[in-house]
Amino acid sequence: MTKYTLSMKTNFLIFTALLFSLSSLAQSTTKKYDFPFQNPSLSTEARVNDLVTRLTPEEKVAQMLNSAPAVPRLNIPAYNWWNECLHGVARTTFKVTVYPQAIGMAATFDANSLHTMGDYTAEEGRAIYNESIRNDKHAIYLGVTYWTPNINIFRDPRWGRGQETYGEDPYLTGTLGKAFVTGLQGNDPRYLKAAACAKHYAVHSGPEPTRHEFNAVISDHDLWDTYLPAFRELVVDAKVAGVMCAYNALEGQPCCGNDLLMTNILRNQWNFTGYVTSDCGAIDDFYERHKTHTDAESAAVDAVLHGTDVECGRVTYKSLAQAMKDGKITEKQIDVSIKRLFTIRMRLGMFDPSEMVKYSQIPLSVLESKEHKDQAEKMAHQSMVLLRNEGHVLPLSKKIKKIAIIGPNADNANTELGNYNGFPTVVTTPYKSIKDKLGDGVEVFYSKAIPFVDSNYAQNKFPVIDSLKDADVIVYVGGISPRLEGEEMRVSQPGFKGGDRTSIALPAVQTAFLKALKERTGKPIVFVMMTGSAIAIPWEAQNIPGIVNAWYGGQAAGDAIADVLFCDYNPAGRLPVTFYKSDNDLPAFDNYSMENRTYRYFKGEALYGFGYGLSYTSFKYDQLNVPATATAGKKVTVTARITNTGKMDGEEVAELYVSHPGQSAQAPVRALKGFKRLFLKAGESKMVSFELSAGDLSTIDDKGHSKELAGKVQVSVGGSQPDAQTKASGKTVDAVFKVI
Repeated sequence: MTKYTLSMKTNFLIFTALLFSLSSLAQSTTKKYDFPFQNPSLSTEARVNDLVTRLTPEEKVAQMLNSAPAVPRLNIPAYNWWNECLHGVARTTFKVTVYPQAIGMAATFDANSLHTMGDYTAEEGRAIYNESIRNDKHAIYLGVTYWTPNINIFRDPRWGRGQETYGEDPYLTGTLGKAFVTGLQGNDPRYLKAAACAKHYAVHSGPEPTRHEFNAVISDHDLWDTYLPAFRELVVDAKVAGVMCAYNALEGQPCCGNDLLMTNILRNQWNFTGYVTSDCGAIDDFYERHKTHTDAESAAVDAVLHGTDVECGRVTYKSLAQAMKDGKITEKQIDVSIKRLFTIRMRLGMFDPSEMVKYSQIPLSVLESKEHKDQAEKMAHQSMVLLRNEGHVLPLSKKIKKIAIIGPNADNANTELGNYNGFPTVVTTPYKSIKDKLGDGVEVFYSKAIPFVDSNYAQNKFPVIDSLKDADVIVYVGGISPRLEGEEMRVSQPGFKGGDRTSIALPAVQTAFLKALKERTGKPIVFVMMTGSAIAIPWEAQNIPGIVNAWYGGQAAGDAIADVLFCDYNPAGRLPVTFYKSDNDLPAFDNYSMENRTYRYFKGEALYGFGYGLSYTSFKYDQLNVPATATAGKKVTVTARITNTGKMDGEEVAELYVSHPGQSAQAPVRALKGFKRLFLKAGESKMVSFELSAGDLSTIDDKGHSKELAGKVQVSVGGSQPDAQTKASGKTVDAVFKVI
């Protein structure tokens, strides 16, 4: 991973905290404590072992619920494990910085930005936690164990929670997830800044309405090739503190009590020593929905014996006290989970003097600091994907006399904040930001114009269009909303059900409106699309000259959109998911096989491919250098030159894909194995270098085993995938080498 540097402010905090820590540690060797676990000079293991021996069986069980009560006789404070920080600290009463939704952050293709965002989010979370402790508050959404990130593979664009992920590709997901986790958890050798949690483990991606009883059946190849790589990256390499097991079952066993996932892979193969929490209510599902267990007691015992340490819930784990009396589980077996839980709390510094823990010095003044707001704006800029620019309709001129900003997302802050979000002091919207940018000299017309969805659209004559005929340009801001797609929602409108989408098509009323807009005005039209998932826009892709995909861009979305439209920022975002042409391209939603899914296995022609994105300038790739032969098991270095051949400065995302022509039926069409985002001035050239490991050159066989195949390997480096349907930025250069 890239080595990240700390700000001067952080360095000062570290230095100050170190002085406090050394002083406090010296005092701790002479201070008398009521109990050994309170002594910071002892090892974490010794402290945890001492603490656990002092708890009664009933107290231990109570600690295994997400809302763990205080133990006053031991001076153990209450703690609620449940908190969220998907794209900034969520669900808090404090005003916080809100970054683009996770799928938008994935579109940045920038691990450095994800790391910084994780660091800043932990900083704000710690400030809130510190203030809460000072006020003796221990409620939900105040702790520093965050059930983030969501690293499930966005295998199907109909899944409403796909917006919470980093897209459809295992490599991109693992790389960005690792950057986020290392940023969030901090770099202190003793204390965690915050505790991240990789969710939902595993093979989980809808449908939402059936997630509590769904049984996923997949091949070993798909399990190890698609669904597990990102989890392995976070567990083995990023040392994530927690894992959340999913609602669904895998091969007939609920995930939170699954032999393969929980015992064989997570604990035995990956040697995970952190804590596991259930998804909320998932243990209840064992006996209520999956019907794999007869009652709460048997479900609770099975989950604990499979390594689920915390139940997010209020019912099932309470039966563990009776289960111990009934001889179904021993107190020693319960202790395994209790030790994991208190180890995490020790690593978070919850039992040490605040002056010893540098993160306990973080004040509330860091909330919405300039650094944090600047990062939110930077990532909003980076997330913007220019999909179409026919006739160079973009960028727009600031010298226009009248502009129309219309559509259901033109002035809709709720859409921009996504889901699992916090609330900032200021949210910018396209209408307000464009109006501010152009000033009083330009007339700006605004109208919501139409709703997101309208089943009676055929009778709508769209009278607002008559007000637009004297506009120089029309910016339509539409798409969909997190009020339509999301987690297990009570939504039933044409194209949407239960949080998921029943169709990936842009809602029919919006296409009808855009057609009428084009026919009746004859004006240049720019379509700004907000969404958390891929939208099929075949008509728009042929008839609307300018299309920008803006995702749910967070608090700075409006400013970022305005900057892109008027060339105060040159876009370089890339699609982290495939934009298909229609529903006909999709297999059954509840089919978890990866056959014909995502760019890696899709056999059709995409509307806009994974990794696609345009720029206002142009780039050329050349001087690709790879060895003619490579030894199996050894690393391979790939270099190429990138030149900005246009007249405008801009960023470029260099993408490296590996394919195995004629090698294996199990191999993907191609697979992303490297990416770098870099800035080049007009006319400037830079060399980019990638290092491919043996794993990057391997494929997964039908038994789930990784194998580096001897023979030809094709490497492609460019601003997109190498085929004609997915090319966008700089044309790719390709080379073939042989593994021997």
